[in-house]
Amino acid sequence: MLKTGKEQKPVLLKDAVIQGIIEKKGKNIVRLDMRKVSGGVCDYFVICEGDSAVQVDTIAHSVEEMVFRTTGERVYHHEGYENAEWILLDYVDVVVHIFQPEFRKFYNIENLWADAEKEEITLENNVEFKIKYERYK
Repeated sequence: MLKTGKEQKPVLLKDAVIQGIIEKKGKNIVRLDMRKVSGGVCDYFVICEGDSAVQVDTIAHSVEEMVFRTTGERVYHHEGYENAEWILLDYVDVVVHIFQPEFRKFYNIENLWADAEKEEITLENNVEFKIKYERYK
């Protein structure tokens, strides 16, 4: 689903989203590459969780701020701020899902899109990610 002339945009956007999550200690971060998925609605899903409604809300605001500072883009559509059990941030090319753990388990998005390439952002590859992200600053 890469658009002509925009090959770099979804990658930079995804990286800014992940950095925004990391800034507020989001947990269990997963990136799903949707570009080769039949019927994929975007280029990437980024999924994570926070321990409480307050942390989920804080992570979502951090993502919005980091994306705007890095790319100048504002979220196209958002849902879930009211109760912060599951906040969805839609950047068209990248869709972000921020859950409380029990709601992530219940909705099980990773299994719904099991044919997407999955990357877990761990402490080890987080170091690599931070190095890669620094070049965008």
